[in-house]
Parts: sequence; C-alpha cells; structure tokens
Amino acid sequence: MQLDTSIIVNKKIMNLEISMKAGFSQIDITPPPGTKKGGWMEDLEARVFLDPLFARAAVFETEKERIAFLQLDLLSIRRDDVDDIRRRIETQFAFPGKNIMVSATHNHAGPAICRLAPVEKQTEYLELMKEKCVRLFGDALDAVQEAEIGQACVKEFDVAFNRRTVMRDGTVKSQTVYSNPDALYQEGPADPEAAVMIVRNLKGQPLGAMFNFACHPTHHGGTNEISAGFPGVLAAKVKASGIPVCLYLNGAYGNVITVDFQHRISFSKETVGEKLFEDFQKASGEMCFARDIELGATAKIIDLPYRDVSDDEYHGRVRGAQRFRSDELYEKDIDHLKAKIARSKTAKAEIQVLKLGQWYFAGVPAEYFVEFQLRIKTETYPKSSFVIGGANGMLGYVPIQEAFMRGGYETTLGPPSRMAPETGDIIARTAINLIKEMN
Repeated sequence: MQLDTSIIVNKKIMNLEISMKAGFSQIDITPPPGTKKGGWMEDLEARVFLDPLFARAAVFETEKERIAFLQLDLLSIRRDDVDDIRRRIETQFAFPGKNIMVSATHNHAGPAICRLAPVEKQTEYLELMKEKCVRLFGDALDAVQEAEIGQACVKEFDVAFNRRTVMRDGTVKSQTVYSNPDALYQEGPADPEAAVMIVRNLKGQPLGAMFNFACHPTHHGGTNEISAGFPGVLAAKVKASGIPVCLYLNGAYGNVITVDFQHRISFSKETVGEKLFEDFQKASGEMCFARDIELGATAKIIDLPYRDVSDDEYHGRVRGAQRFRSDELYEKDIDHLKAKIARSKTAKAEIQVLKLGQWYFAGVPAEYFVEFQLRIKTETYPKSSFVIGGANGMLGYVPIQEAFMRGGYETTLGPPSRMAPETGDIIARTAINLIKEMN
C-alpha cells in the first residue's frame, strides 16, 4: 500500500523560517550463517534468513545544536560498545558523540552481540557491525539538507499487552494464559501511544521517519531463524510507501508483548507490523510541519545498585520465582554476577534526553517496565515526553518495586534480572528532572 505523500505536502507549514537540517541513512547488518544468536538463553545459530537486519541513523542540525539517533535491529547494545561507536564517529566526523542516542529494538531473532548465558558475545560480528555504524553515520551526514518535521501521536490498543498475570495466591507468572484456573488478572497496563515523526525536504520529498511504541519483539527468538521482527515489517512497509528510512525507537517494553493472554491470541510479526503501519498512515494525515525546530541534548551518568544475592535468590526459592531455564544455568550466571559485584559495587548507567521540536526522548538502558514510561509522561506534562528503552547500554529488566513482592520471570535473579528493586525509580526521577530542566 502506497502512503499518500500528498497528504503530507498539503498540510499547513507552521513556520516559514528555515533553521534545521536533517539526514537519514540505513545499512544492512545481517550476520553471516553460523553466527550465534542472542536473546533466548539457548545455544542457537543463524541458519535461516527470513528478512535482513539494519542499522539506521537520523541526524539533525541547527546553528546551535546537533543531535542524532542510531537504531539497531538487535537485542541490545552494551555501554562500552556505545562509547566506542560514539568515539569513532566523533573522531572521524567531529560530531559530538555525547549527543548520539544508540538504541536497539530488542529484537530477539538477531546475533549475540553481548554475553547472555549460555551464549558468548560474537566479537567478530560486533566489530563489523560497529564499522558499519560509523560508515552509516557518515552517509547520513552526507545526506543532510534543509528540512521540516511533522509530529503526531495516535493510539494503538490491539497489538501490545501486559504479560504478567497475577495468580490466586498473589504471585505473578509471566507468559501465562487464562486456561490456568489460578490466573486472575494482568498485573499492569500497556501504553497505547504511538508517536510518529516524518521529516521531509523543502520540496516536500520525504527523507525519513521515526516511530516510538512500546512492545517486546520476540518473534523467531527460539529458532535458528534471523529476522528483524515486527519493527522490520513496519520499516519495510514505510519504505515501500515512499519514505526511505524509518527508525523504530522501542519504548519501555519490559513487561509488554504481542500476546493477548486473556483471549489466547498471539499476533504474528506481520500482523503487528501491518497494524503499526496503519497507525503510521493515520498519524501522517494529522501532521502540521515546522521548519523552525529547536534541538537539545542532555545526559547524566548515575550509579545504580545491584540486587542482594541471598541464598534463596541464588537457588530460586524466593516468593514467585520463575525460571524458564535450568537451575544450573541460572546459578552459573549468578556466580558471574557475584564476581562482577565484587569488582564494582554499582552499575553505571547513562540517562540521556534529546529534544526535537516539542518532543523529548528519554533514553533508558534497560528493559524498563511500562509503568515507568507512563509516569515519566505524566510527571513531565505539559511537555511531550517519550521513552526509548535499550538505549546507550543494557541493565536487563528493571521492574516496578511492587513487582518484586509478587515475583515472576522479570524479577527473578539470573541472566536477565540483576538490578535492585529501587533502580527503576532512580532512573525515572533522573529522566523526569532532566526533561524538566530543559527549555
């Protein structure tokens, strides 16, 4: 289906002053056959290639500021690798590395670019991927031209659902259908807001787009297949409509997934991608475009506490503990965690905010629970704030404090969950204060 770009061109231009430039680019980062996959806590190799993986860049410039978004069709990106990518870009292009937000879509059907038991980091692939990101960024800079931006939000209620089910005994089981007689209700909400931004040049030709929505992309994770999941489907459909590059900036997706557990419906990546593209089209028809766009960037490095490793935590005996893999795998990884805590008592994390017009994007290095996203949005009102999860690092799951009293997979100490219960609130307060302090 072709996107009617005449809708975009004919909308009212809000300001005739030309003050912003933008450039977009993308590059294929599909791994070679045999590369180990990450994201399923199983030893899997890339053997079947369903669709390509991409890295995508969006660069914005005014006379006063320069900011950029770099999006990867990967599970995550570690803080050291973010710093390395930024350093290379700054060295080669004199672009301020601190103003680049590097985020992963949290795609479970991609290569292992970090250690996640039982799979080790694929260092050869990681180096090639970083080299491509630098080349990609240069292409985006070369494509920079005078531009204007349209922004709009729509609501999407049909494809993203809270995945934590409260049971009759008050504990939580993640990924539990209502055929279980002890299942009572979903613990929390989802966030239906889909934020869409389209950038075009002064002739009305689309340059690129960005799409922010919170949902876990888990399709094809437990197989030998490589896929970009529903974010890839959305990006392909946007490109086919005439907009060459679309960044999918995932939100606080930690407890939100494409499965409606109450009605026992699991939505395919194609269904979700197509539905999000319909939302993209709807938002595009509601946009006014502006040329006088103010940019901003700020960040803060904070120290965050690890979980206390009690004997009950170690053996998975705490209330509501839920392990999807063997005790041996969990306990081996907890041994690795204990050694890490002995070396550094806290985890350093960067909370970054990029301002683009009237929108503020808070980058959070975690599988953040959606309740925090909703809190950040409401507590920074009347500013329009959005969260980008898996940005500039990865702490693993960061649930709300109440979730630890119920348990469930996301709170169970092990490979994907190691931060203390107060971590999420510290991050939220930091992001809220940074947004409030920006003009």
